[in-house]
Amino acid sequence: MARYLALRVLQAIWVLWAAFSISFVVLYLLPADPVSIAADGGAAGTPVDKAAIAELQARYGLDRPLWDQYWTALANAVRGDLGLSIATGQPVTEAISDAVPSTLGLASLALLFATIGGVALAFAATYARRPWLRNLLAALPPLGVAVPTFWTGLLLLQLFSFQWRLAPAFGGQGLRGTVLPALTLAVPIGAVIAQVLAAGLESTWRQPFTEVALAKGASRWWVQRRHVARLASVPAFTIAGVLVGNLLAGSVVVETVFARTGVGRLTQISVLAQDIPVVQGIVLLTALVFVVVNLAVDLLYPLLDPRITVRGTRSGDATTEAEDIVEEVLVRG
Repeated sequence: MARYLALRVLQAIWVLWAAFSISFVVLYLLPADPVSIAADGGAAGTPVDKAAIAELQARYGLDRPLWDQYWTALANAVRGDLGLSIATGQPVTEAISDAVPSTLGLASLALLFATIGGVALAFAATYARRPWLRNLLAALPPLGVAVPTFWTGLLLLQLFSFQWRLAPAFGGQGLRGTVLPALTLAVPIGAVIAQVLAAGLESTWRQPFTEVALAKGASRWWVQRRHVARLASVPAFTIAGVLVGNLLAGSVVVETVFARTGVGRLTQISVLAQDIPVVQGIVLLTALVFVVVNLAVDLLYPLLDPRITVRGTRSGDATTEAEDIVEEVLVRG
C-alpha cells in the first residue's frame, strides 16, 4: 500500500507539472498582449502609453525571456505563490480562494443530484418489467448528455424563475439560489452515470448466479440491491470520479448563465482578459482536484469488488465470485 501511494503521488506531481507547463506554453503563445488588455481596460482601439505598458511588463516579468519566465513561475508555484493577477493586481491564490467556496457548494449539490438521479434512473430502467417502459427510461440518459448545458439552464430559468417564481433568476445565494444551477450542472453528469450504471446492471443480470438466486426464491429487488448493484457499480464509480473534474468545467457555463460568482465565472473573466497567472492557477486547481478524486476512487475499489487490489490486479475471476455469491444465496435460502 505504501509503495502504491508513493507511485500515485509521483504520478500526481507529474500531472500537475504537465498541466502547468502546457498551460504556460499555450497561454504565452497567444497573439494578444495581456498587459495591453489590462492597461486599456478592455476597450479596443484605446491608445495606451507605451512607457506604461513597458513598466507593467517589467513589473510582471513579461519582458524577460520565455524560459526565464517559466522557471521563475514554476519555482514560485512549488512554494505556493502563483503570482499576481495582471488584470486586478490581486494575488492569484487569494482570488481563487475567494471563488472556491461558491463553486464548491454548487459542485457538491450538483454531484449529489447527479448521483441520486443517475442511480435511480438506472435502477428503474433495469428493474422495469414492461419493455416499453424500460426502453423509455433507457432513452433518457442519451438525451440528457446531448442537450446543451446552457439550454437546460435557460429552460429551468424560464420555468422556475420567470413563470413560477420559485427560485431567484440570477445571483442567488443559499440553498434556494443554488438549486437551479446545481440541477443544470447535474443533468449531463447524472445522465452519464445512469447510462454506464444501466449497462453494468444489464450485463450483471445476465450472469448465472442471478438465475440461481431467483430460483431459490429471492426477490428480484433483493438480488439487484444485494449483489447485482455492487458488481455493476464499479464502472459507474470510475466514471463518476472522472466526471468530478468536469463539474469545474461545467461551472463556467452555469455560473455565467445564472450570474453567480465562483471559479467558473473567474475563469471566463480571466480567459477574456488573458490573465495568464489566474488561468494557470485555475488549471492547477482543476488538475489537483482530478488527481485527488481519482486517487480516492482507486483506494475505494476494493470495497466494491474484493477482486481488485491496490495494484490494479484481480485476485480471482468472475466464476469464483459467482460461486461465492451463489453459496451465500444458498445459505440464506
